[in-house]
Amino acid sequence: MFLPVGDTPNPEKTAWVTWVLLAVNIGVFLLIAVPLMGTAPDTGDPLYNTFLQVMRERGYDLAQLKGQVSAYDLLVFRYGYRPAAGSPLTLFTCLFLHAGWLHLIGNMLYLWIFGNNVENRLGPLGYLATYLAAGIAATLFFSLFAGGSQVPMLGASGAISGVLGCYLIWFPNNQVKVLLFLFPILIDVVLIPARVVLILYLLVDNLLPFLMRGGAAAGVAHGAHIGGFLAGLAVALAIGRSRRDSA
Repeated sequence: MFLPVGDTPNPEKTAWVTWVLLAVNIGVFLLIAVPLMGTAPDTGDPLYNTFLQVMRERGYDLAQLKGQVSAYDLLVFRYGYRPAAGSPLTLFTCLFLHAGWLHLIGNMLYLWIFGNNVENRLGPLGYLATYLAAGIAATLFFSLFAGGSQVPMLGASGAISGVLGCYLIWFPNNQVKVLLFLFPILIDVVLIPARVVLILYLLVDNLLPFLMRGGAAAGVAHGAHIGGFLAGLAVALAIGRSRRDSA
């Protein structure tokens, strides 16, 4: 296993926007997602039948599915971004919904590691604007290859990929602390240049599976990751690199 767990150096200033984004994402999951995951859906909601129809078209057995659907599934169907029925509202709301604990933890780990340096470079308002714009760009890029799908896309990873794109341009020589876990042969934390980690993230983790699966990979929005990363690269290149950043 190859897992980033930190980076160095880090700015002395507190990255308040990053911490707020972490709090909002975690808060939405704990206060909304978790309770609704254990709650039955409102079967009188017109969207309920649309949801069942979409699931049936994807090969699910409706008799079995009806006993498994939660109120959170319906909320995700309403506020996640469905390419066939997208809206300005869901372009924004989908960025703060997560499918489960692992989805949330993975995204928040990357935001916590890479967000503070980028926020320090952009300033709070510029950072927030870049985060949201990259998330929206990621969702739209994903939708180009989704073929009018009714399956909702959700998660902060597109926006966070925008942060990673900025990081690659501005802090390529920073060191990323990576956990190497190959039990019982190897368990260690090593330092790897940020440019290596982020290029591997873009090419191996996302572009390669995106191309191999024709833009569609079950459960993973590789297109959104790529779109967000490219948006972050564009922002960073447009602003430019200072001497301090390139050192």
